[in-house]
Amino acid sequence: MTDTDTDTDTDTVPATTDSALEAALAAAAAAATDATPGERAARLDRIADALDAAGPELIPLAARETHLPERPRLAGELARTTFQLRLFAEVLREGRHLDAAVDHADPGWPMGARPDIRRVRIPIGPVLVFAASNFPFAFSVAGGDSAAALAAGCPVLLKAHPGHEELSRRTGEIVRAALADAGAPEGTFAVVHGVDAGVTALRDPRIAAAAFTGSVRGGRALFDIAAARPRPIPFYGELGSLNPVVVTPAAAAARGERIAQEFAGSFTLGAGQFCTKPGLLLVPEGHGMDEALVAAVGGTSAAPLLNDRIEAALRARLDTVATTPGVELLAEGTGDGPVPTLLRTDAATFRAAGARLHDECFGPVSLLVTYSGTDELVALLSELEPGLTATVQGEPSDAAAVGDLLPALVAVAGRLLWNQWPTGVTVSWAQQHGGPYPATTAPTTTSVGTAALERFLRPVAWQNFPDELLPDALREANPWQLPRRVDGVPTATG
Repeated sequence: MTDTDTDTDTDTVPATTDSALEAALAAAAAAATDATPGERAARLDRIADALDAAGPELIPLAARETHLPERPRLAGELARTTFQLRLFAEVLREGRHLDAAVDHADPGWPMGARPDIRRVRIPIGPVLVFAASNFPFAFSVAGGDSAAALAAGCPVLLKAHPGHEELSRRTGEIVRAALADAGAPEGTFAVVHGVDAGVTALRDPRIAAAAFTGSVRGGRALFDIAAARPRPIPFYGELGSLNPVVVTPAAAAARGERIAQEFAGSFTLGAGQFCTKPGLLLVPEGHGMDEALVAAVGGTSAAPLLNDRIEAALRARLDTVATTPGVELLAEGTGDGPVPTLLRTDAATFRAAGARLHDECFGPVSLLVTYSGTDELVALLSELEPGLTATVQGEPSDAAAVGDLLPALVAVAGRLLWNQWPTGVTVSWAQQHGGPYPATTAPTTTSVGTAALERFLRPVAWQNFPDELLPDALREANPWQLPRRVDGVPTATG
């Protein structure tokens, strides 16, 4: 998905020294406070305002380091970043994320006398976030993982990605200043640089959870480190994804040209460097879309990739796919550098080739696979490694046939789409950006949307405590005015 697994130190920003890393870890461990949800919300709003104000400085810096265009791409991504910070602030002010529940003592409880017991979610502790390369704002220093952890009340140690180290340094300065202005304790947020610093921090017992967006190889290596600690910690990794798109016979006949155009736009968006890029187009035999696909892909142009390592990895991966017996070139774009490329084969070849064809190509490359019918399509889907998304391009008349496919689609994806495209992941309450491994290391969670902060909370129950010793969220007077469930009944404010 990204090149984090080839992460190396650069001369742009010096690697964090052992002493500086120790100071950051100690400060993070000491930074936990009993801030109210409203105070945390104010901090997120302050960060969002500061980043918006710094846009004229940050956007050109991001463009220089990543080769991504300033507008609309980077400007839009910064707007997304500040939007999600403010959305998390709304979540905090509402208070439902704490899932507070109060069960008063009940001597007549059917299973026997019930004690007074109260439950609430608390911050898990300092969180280590590994930034991604392909979204220098939205999945980087102040991106979704950092925003979710800060919203949960956790100090954040951000491991910068080497693909945009100057941007990371500057963004980190802005975030830290905004937090200080909002009254957050020193150590609430810090940025560290270098492979060794990231690995050392991941092994440190003061880190309580980690989040990562990147490649399968890099993410799995870090996941194994987190699991091998004397006290393992949650590791929320978003890794690889093929994102299959199924085109039904009826859809191919009704709007094959439109599907071809939209598909070409989706798999080449951002030079194919989106984790939700549709890397597999499944079309019925005799689909009649070849001419439209050749025209649509032929109308696309090459664009610079994020860095030389990603380009080298793409060229090697493309060579593997293109030289697989039974695979042929269908269409190419134009320009210098890695051009958008669409290859094709049939279901039998695809299934027999295994990892040569099943693994993700990170870049503007996709593979068309023809299928003979529903049975072959279901068999093919059942052999795919799970990913983030699965898409159906269908017609109303396909409802029954697509219903037969849904169990196979649900098994391989965390988000299903009907007649839309997976690139572009909105930030909302209902969003799910995750899936079974290797899409993620924690398929019950999401890294996008308001539910993302739940990864960094853990529930604690308090039984028979006097009111003055309870956390504010559970006290009888409900000083934070939280929505709670009291004796099984949901209440608006306690």
